[in-house]
Amino acid sequence: MTRPGDDGPVAILRDVRILVEPGTLTDVVGPSGAGKTTLLLALARLLPGVTGRIELGGVPASSMDPRMWRSAVAYLPQRSALVPGSVADNLLLPWRFKVHGGLTPPDAGRLREALDGVRLSDVALERPAERLSEGQSARVALLRTLLAGPEVLLLDEPDAALDDESAEQVGRLTRDFVDAGGGVVRVRHLRADVHADRRLHLEHGALSEMER
Repeated sequence: MTRPGDDGPVAILRDVRILVEPGTLTDVVGPSGAGKTTLLLALARLLPGVTGRIELGGVPASSMDPRMWRSAVAYLPQRSALVPGSVADNLLLPWRFKVHGGLTPPDAGRLREALDGVRLSDVALERPAERLSEGQSARVALLRTLLAGPEVLLLDEPDAALDDESAEQVGRLTRDFVDAGGGVVRVRHLRADVHADRRLHLEHGALSEMER
């Protein structure tokens, strides 16, 4: 996988091959600077000019509109920003974009059920997003992504800055998505949990299988 450079293409990942099966959660670990976030950004088609072959269900990314790709392959950065407004405004944000035009957004009952499911029963839909704790914000951001119905989820250290309870809720929510048939690639650093099906180590531009 290469990207444009001042003196021509620059290799950023070498011989990286990854297969994300439906219903599986794959953790990618490795030292800082190994390219873990770069891998996620490339899979999300968020690195202009990057070469390499990516497919979704056998369909090459190059033959799909980028907006459609990103509706099916969702990337959630380590610190996903919430927009000004209420919790409900943030959960419904995807339905303000063209790619979801014509689709019916979840009603208040579904939003309430989703929040209750990750132990946010004390958070009102009308609460301003800026009044959420870091752990609450992380769960709302992940819920927002999942409610939009992606097929594949790319998570960049989703629990790195969270307390143990919030991290467990994020992990369980991720596992529920996998058990419903979704595919997940999750970058990890230090924290380990029991939710992953396989672990890959990325270093020197190559991926290798690890024991669980």
